[in-house]
Amino acid sequence: MALGSKQLAPSELDTYEDQRLVEELRKAKEELFNLRFQSATGQLDSHGRLRAVKRDIARIYTVVRERELGIRATPAPVEAVKKASKAKAKKADAAEPAAEKEEAE
Repeated sequence: MALGSKQLAPSELDTYEDQRLVEELRKAKEELFNLRFQSATGQLDSHGRLRAVKRDIARIYTVVRERELGIRATPAPVEAVKKASKAKAKKADAAEPAAEKEEAE
């Protein structure tokens, strides 16, 4: 995912789990370091990229802090959602044969 783009909107960050937010923050900080290094050596092509990455970092910090304060909800883990859907499917499969037996009688 490209940092500093419209893809990193707060609505998109709401869907990320805490671990992924930390990973995105690490990537953004690493990119900011590289951009600052390029700027210092005169190799930076796009100065607007510095501003975009700084804003992305601020967005990520905001989402993390709001989750700590309980303002934003933390998304359910993907594994828990998959397990819940599998359990529902098993219950539905178990209920179908019983319904078929009743219809046969």
